[in-house]
Amino acid sequence: MKIIVAKKILKANDQLAEENRARFNQANVLVVNLLGSPGCGKTTLLEALLAKLDGRAAPAVIEGDLASSIDAERIEKLGVPVVQINTDGACHLDATMVAAACAEIDLDKIDLLIIENVGNLVCTAGFDLGEHLRIVILSVSEGDDKVPKYPTIFHKSDALVVTKTDLLPYSNFSVDRVITDMNRLAPKARILQISALTGEGVETLADWLANQCRRDGG
Repeated sequence: MKIIVAKKILKANDQLAEENRARFNQANVLVVNLLGSPGCGKTTLLEALLAKLDGRAAPAVIEGDLASSIDAERIEKLGVPVVQINTDGACHLDATMVAAACAEIDLDKIDLLIIENVGNLVCTAGFDLGEHLRIVILSVSEGDDKVPKYPTIFHKSDALVVTKTDLLPYSNFSVDRVITDMNRLAPKARILQISALTGEGVETLADWLANQCRRDGG
């Protein structure tokens, strides 16, 4: 009987992730890993964000999901290059999947690649895809206790986006609690409050990512 240790799998993934990152760096493409639970509003936020970028960055999108191309079809309607990855039951994307998807994207024609990961706050935290930034989304409808409950994904993120803020008047969600918890786990992470429905805060996120693209040479 052969026993495969999980650390070996992660090490192999990390090596390929570094190869992905080197490829992105050579092409001057900023890569963002967008993380969050199912239903937190990742795709809706992405649609609003892409509209706000408005020529300040040339984007492409990789959509990760267990099955279907529903999210990719939404992005395609915006005229943005998009590749759908169906994981066939796997709860996360990995560096191999991203490398394969990138074969379908002309990196020389973009300077921002956003990877919408599979909806999951656990498995996605452990797999480097070769990204430069990790943005984790927490919606008001999920509750304000998720940061201490799922510390790894928040600790490893460069930014936290609190979404669906238009629902705050109708909930007992405490933004202050989330900010306190996030500052404890990831004190350098940026924290944004956004409603994709009303547009509140989307411009700030678009500005930040556009600036990051310029800083990285994109």
